Formats: sequence, C-alpha cells, structure tokens
Amino acid sequence: MARWALDSMDRNTDTDSKRKSVSDAIVFLREGFLNVIINYMGFFDLFREKKVYEGEIVDLRERYRVSAKQAYDGIATVYYEILKHEDKHKVGTIDLRLSAAQGDMYYYGNVGYNVQKEERGNSYAYYACKVLFRIAKEEFGMHELIITCSPENEASYRTLMKLNGELLELVEVPARHLLYTLGEKTKYIFRYRIDL
Repeated sequence: MARWALDSMDRNTDTDSKRKSVSDAIVFLREGFLNVIINYMGFFDLFREKKVYEGEIVDLRERYRVSAKQAYDGIATVYYEILKHEDKHKVGTIDLRLSAAQGDMYYYGNVGYNVQKEERGNSYAYYACKVLFRIAKEEFGMHELIITCSPENEASYRTLMKLNGELLELVEVPARHLLYTLGEKTKYIFRYRIDL
C-alpha cells in the first residue's frame, strides 16, 4: 500500500494530492512499524517492571514476554538476561518456551541460551538453567523441560550432562524443519524433571 501511495504521487499533478499521498504513505509506514513492535516484540510489555531472579552465581532479569498470539511460531516465550550475581554484568541470554515440546517444538526444546563469547567457560549457562528451572516450576507450573543441542556444540552438551537430565535420544531433524535449513540436522534431546 505504501508503494501504491508513492506511485500515485507520480501520477498526480496537483500539489494537495501529492501532499495527501505522502501523508498517507507516512501514516501507513508508521502504523505498520508500530504493529510490528506491538505484535512481535511485546511492546507494551517493555513498560512493565522486570523481575530479577537471584541465583548463587548468576541472576536472571526478565527482558520481555511474547504471548502465543504475538509469537511468530505461536509459542509463548519469556526472555531473560543472564547477569553475574556479584556485579550484575550481562553475560548472555536465556529463554523459556511455555509449551509442551511436541511436534516441531521437540527439536527446539523449551529452553534456549547463549553466553557471550568472552564469557564462555565459566558455567554461566549451567547456573542460568538452574535458576530457570526454578522459575519454570514456581511461576509457570512446569514440571518437565526438554532441552536440545547439536552434537557439534560440545560446550552445550557438557552443560546439559552437568544438569543431570535424561538423554532421550540423538534424533535426525526432519528436512522440512527450520533447524535443518539452518544446518542443524541432528539434535541431542534431554529431558529434565523439575523436583525442587
């Protein structure tokens, strides 16, 4: 529609018509941009006070929540920053997907994390998962989580083993799955029963 508004400017010779077309294009772009923010980034959630969940080595600070309706994949998700407990320095991110890990979600799992390259080797992902397990049970009533990793990600595999989960299987990701198109063709699938 914005393209239509801009194209119509070329056809109009009247200055008022050109102004109206430009104005319509700006309104369309502005409203479209706001729609993206509201629907996909949890815009109004940004103004809610963020909780900090303390752990022994790292804390998790909630960044934002995306409802199932807002999420591109239809899965409600909560995103957190991983902070060093001692000085609140951000070392990574972790997220919790609030659905049963079934179907295509089985290959993603309920938890995704990323530790900044310069902060790796300190077990921050392990400690962040421990805090996230507590959040999953206490705040969301989850008693079981699935976490996956690719076989070539040895650090993540060690983290998942250290968390004492049950290695369910090494599975081939279906060719139709997004992970497969991103080069992740096999996944270790771990199950964690949360009994805090």
